[in-house]
Amino acid sequence: MPKLINTPEVKLAVVGVSRDCFPISLTKSRLAALEPCLKKANVPAYVSPVVIESEKDAMAALDDVAKQGCNAALVYLGNFGPEGPTTMFMRKFAGPCMVAAAAEEDRKVLASDRGDALCGLLNNSYNQHLRGIASYIPQFPVGLPAQIAGQAADFAAIARVVIGVKNLKVFTFGPRPFDFLACNAPVKPFYDLGVEVMENSELDLLLLYKDAASEKSRIAEIAGEMRAELGDGPGNPYPDLLPKLAQLEVAILNFMEKNLGASQYAVFADKCWPAFEPAFGFVPCYVNSRLAGKGIPVSCEVDLYGAMSEYMCQCATLVPATLLDINNSVPDDVMPAKADMRGAGKKDLFMGFHCGNTCSECLKDRRMSYQLIMKRGLEPDSEPNITRGTLEGRLKPGGITFFRLQGNPDGRLNSYIAEGEILDVPPQTFGGTGIFAIPHFARFYRHILVAKGYPHHGAVAFKKAGKILFEAVKLLGVDDIGVPLPDHLPYPGENPFESFM
Repeated sequence: MPKLINTPEVKLAVVGVSRDCFPISLTKSRLAALEPCLKKANVPAYVSPVVIESEKDAMAALDDVAKQGCNAALVYLGNFGPEGPTTMFMRKFAGPCMVAAAAEEDRKVLASDRGDALCGLLNNSYNQHLRGIASYIPQFPVGLPAQIAGQAADFAAIARVVIGVKNLKVFTFGPRPFDFLACNAPVKPFYDLGVEVMENSELDLLLLYKDAASEKSRIAEIAGEMRAELGDGPGNPYPDLLPKLAQLEVAILNFMEKNLGASQYAVFADKCWPAFEPAFGFVPCYVNSRLAGKGIPVSCEVDLYGAMSEYMCQCATLVPATLLDINNSVPDDVMPAKADMRGAGKKDLFMGFHCGNTCSECLKDRRMSYQLIMKRGLEPDSEPNITRGTLEGRLKPGGITFFRLQGNPDGRLNSYIAEGEILDVPPQTFGGTGIFAIPHFARFYRHILVAKGYPHHGAVAFKKAGKILFEAVKLLGVDDIGVPLPDHLPYPGENPFESFM
């Protein structure tokens, strides 16, 4: 799979701290043991030679890691550590921080070289609360070098999500359709996260599309990429449409390049129907799928939070993500008699669907088609014309994470995260579709998704990334995170007299 553009690269600074009544050599020797473990865990890291004992050291460490271009930091308590200078460094550092501490190695160390980092981590955490500093603290934050290196690999992915969100711009084209006000998008929570929003008209996009017509060589190049991706057989029934679709891709990429401004990364949330098709002569789904495959998610139905959620999945996994409807139930006759439902029950199955926005890398038997639902309304009595341009196919089977970060009607942020599987079972229907099996989904659907007013769209990461996304969302300041609960644990407000089974 090609490398995704529009995605942060994390360079981790490792900064050791030492309390002045402990030998600084203890922190330095433990840093020296940690560095090769980080390399073995494939964590790009810069170990600063500055060990923080004082406030001046904290400032020197900040200057040192800034010169190295570090955008995330592992604060390493090689011994007890000075909580004042340590938290000063964390507060002034521009990126997300992780805190971990060194475990005692053996009985020889206990004799005279104990670091007491369990104690130091408590004091450091207390000072973080005093200063209002959020950080990633692993489940078991005191460990030996190999353990901490593994946690740092998780943190690199968490930091990538946080850095991406805090440097993101959401572009929109068109207002939310009346029938999709469920894609509620209060703007203030975006600003609370550090996300910029730039809203534009569908007419703006039409003018951009017309202006792009002059870039004939670039259009031909992208149309050639499309032809190679789809092939020359039944997967590409509308070769005449490819130059038009390529022209839209050129227009969107041009717009992004010219309008990123102070932001580093971007996603799009576009109104894709019903006015789009008569104006442009096709549906934009395949272009959206290609942009997602490059690392630029484009959500349907002007779903701003859906686009951001899809981007967060991409940052967490370094794999293209998609945005799907939690769409329909699965009839009994679709499922094989002895299907492995991967820990889910029959009630937990559902089909994830969208018209054709999932990138080709994430589909089986991909093919270009027309959008059946739009055709019913826009050209019911003719062969498909302006409703052509979707990318259909079965979603590839394997582990997934269903995720959404949402600004709710009260202007607060909440989120849900659920891990499961896409089953290797034909869904027997149209669109980009797959059968999802998420353990305990039925009650989760009722008591989190429905009860808390989430919209129909969810972002899909094509890996199990719940641990990464959960910590990233917490670092972004969100504490309302819904997850599926097992049957013996009731949800808040769940009727205790109702069967959970």
